[in-house]
Amino acid sequence: MARQLTAEDVRQTLNAHVAEKAAEIHAKYSPDLGWGGLQLLLQDRAYVRYPCELVFEAAPLQPGEVAHAAAKGGRPEDGFTIFVHPFFMTQLAAVPALVLYQLVLVNYGEFASPDDAETFGAGALGLAKDEYYARLCELADQIGGCDCA
Repeated sequence: MARQLTAEDVRQTLNAHVAEKAAEIHAKYSPDLGWGGLQLLLQDRAYVRYPCELVFEAAPLQPGEVAHAAAKGGRPEDGFTIFVHPFFMTQLAAVPALVLYQLVLVNYGEFASPDDAETFGAGALGLAKDEYYARLCELADQIGGCDCA
């Protein structure tokens, strides 16, 4: 008799898939996934399932939030707007770290967890997960958005 999958099995499978895709992105877009590489990545449907538009605007963000992906319509195929705090317009090299975290929501919807987003961002940038998390906290702290202990 086949073993029934548990919620934990599904979570681990998604996290492994996210890590695999992140490693592929790192191999394809590195050594430095900067602003230009991010623009190419956002057009690459092998890694970003749905169209995404980057907008530097703070109004849709919650207090302390540095970036957020919002659906443009009722279907994922309608695309997403990824809002990034305008503070980062002058730090374009930092934007990929912020956007990669949001791409997990774009690709996997509500099934994705913050852990999946950290796995994805860290892997795509070739960083250890704790190093990536510290980078996100450092960026959020620049606008007073994170109390990362």
